[in-house]
Amino acid sequence: MRLTALPAFEDNYIWALVDDDGNAVIVDPGDAAPVLAASELGMWPAGVLVTHHHPDHAGGLAALRERWPTLPVFAPEDARIPLASERVGEGSRFRLNGWEFDVLAVPGHTLSHIAFHGGNGHLFCGDTLFSMGCGRLFEGTPSQMLASLDRLASLPGDTAVCCGHEYTLANAAFARAVDPANDALRRRTEEAQAMRHAGRPTLPSALSVELDTNPFLRVDAPAVREAIARRLGRAPADRVEAFAELRRWKDGFRA
Repeated sequence: MRLTALPAFEDNYIWALVDDDGNAVIVDPGDAAPVLAASELGMWPAGVLVTHHHPDHAGGLAALRERWPTLPVFAPEDARIPLASERVGEGSRFRLNGWEFDVLAVPGHTLSHIAFHGGNGHLFCGDTLFSMGCGRLFEGTPSQMLASLDRLASLPGDTAVCCGHEYTLANAAFARAVDPANDALRRRTEEAQAMRHAGRPTLPSALSVELDTNPFLRVDAPAVREAIARRLGRAPADRVEAFAELRRWKDGFRA
């Protein structure tokens, strides 16, 4: 088994979990072209997982189904993803190409957003959790997104976090503004800088690393709470307010 990140658009990754025969589970194909190109090199789609309806994650489905009409597509209950062959949601479990996947509902970025956990310890989380960041709240509430992140944070620490975008360095700049004395964050930032300088993806990230470095998973950490309190001019009333202020801060942040 190998995990491959197929770059798409400016900063998207289409993930491919490939077995020894070249059969692949494809995740969030916003653009069909990278998948079609990989198929010319011997990587054959065995099925597709879709985390949410945004075009940069689901826009390539029509071309892939045109090329492979019987290709199974697992997606959330959302009419904005019309080409799904299997609708899955919270608590669903299924097997695809020999790997078992559990489905988690993770609303916040969108209301119907889901994540897939499985395939030997991989988390395909779309735009809910990023390395050292989280997705914008386009449809959901701070309370929903915080609950979704708490769910993902409870997975095993060696889980490979496969995010939908290469946002790591931009997120690191914000994280260091929030938590400048965090040595784990400094080390992860230096590692990510070296990876990008070498032309390599910074992903996947280990969940244990995110728990040490991602401010959106650390809203209860004293250093993060103190930074939020300075922004508010008082202590946040609760975890939800702390998260909401942190997300507002990130929305307007410029490095």
